[in-house]
Amino acid sequence: MVALAMKGRGARSNRTGRFEADLREDFDDGWTPEDPPAQQIRTTLSPERARTIISRNTSPDVGFDRSINPYKGCEHGCIYCYARPSHAYLGLSPGLDFESRIFFKPDAARLLERELANPRYVCKRIHVGGDTDPYQPAERELKSTRAILQVMSRFNQPFSIITKSHLITRDADILGPMGQRRLASAFISITTLDRSLARAMEPRCSTPQKRLDAISRLTEAGVPVGVGFAPVIPGLNDHELEAVLEAAKNAGAVTAMYVTLRLPLEIKDLFREWLEQARPDRAARVMSLVRQTRGGKDYDADWSQRMKGTGPVADLIAARFKAAVKRYGLDGPRHDLDVGQFRVPPEARPQLDLFDLPAA
Repeated sequence: MVALAMKGRGARSNRTGRFEADLREDFDDGWTPEDPPAQQIRTTLSPERARTIISRNTSPDVGFDRSINPYKGCEHGCIYCYARPSHAYLGLSPGLDFESRIFFKPDAARLLERELANPRYVCKRIHVGGDTDPYQPAERELKSTRAILQVMSRFNQPFSIITKSHLITRDADILGPMGQRRLASAFISITTLDRSLARAMEPRCSTPQKRLDAISRLTEAGVPVGVGFAPVIPGLNDHELEAVLEAAKNAGAVTAMYVTLRLPLEIKDLFREWLEQARPDRAARVMSLVRQTRGGKDYDADWSQRMKGTGPVADLIAARFKAAVKRYGLDGPRHDLDVGQFRVPPEARPQLDLFDLPAA
């Protein structure tokens, strides 16, 4: 098979997911070179009728136990995205399907209001965007994320949010006041300052400079903003660690985090395929270093080390990060959000007797 880059897309292929009985994938057999190239893949948006909007998890290394993801699939097309394998549960490919067949929840805001108004609901921080980006291109028109934030604001529900998109600044009118009241914080993920690498690796994300600008604008609005240098890919972007943290600090970031590249399930093949085409001169070296952080394997899912990795390469990354955050003043305590301000607004209370809600 010959993997071909498509403009504006990260994955090079669209193999069926791991749950399908038959394996299907496009390939070039070399017999018909005169055939026209495949047409550009267009994004399709499909509504998903969900019963609930808040997801729970018990993973000890995640840092939050509840989250909201307004979208399934992500048009940003980041080739390394750990959420890609989830599309297999829909009978779709974690490859090109993941970034071109997007599902949204038209009732997201209404569902959230119902769950927050439940008398049994116990307020804790909700993380928005822990799986796919809440500010991917479809959000410009659908405004699902904005509607969710408006509900959070009405209930004084504290939340954190993470994105790679400058579009988050559109909602500074909500984020700013809530940030000033210790009800909201944001993380902007910056994987590289190299526009060429970013375009190849994260084809539909905001440019690195626009993400730095988002940090500045949110900071000016009163939002505590952190920078996520994630993922760290040894041999590809790890040399930029200090430069990214310094640039983020200069833009106004107050804290930082990092995650080492993870390659579970279908991602390992998608990433290798991309790497061999996009950066063939260093593909072998990068994969060798990645395996050195995972005990000689492409990936180790053990909760005790899956976010950072193990071994000398991982230890060096950790030491450099620790030194850099101290140097740039990004090692302060995380912004604590105030759950004590939560309240159910009067207009939401009369609706309680209309629904039979599960315990929160």
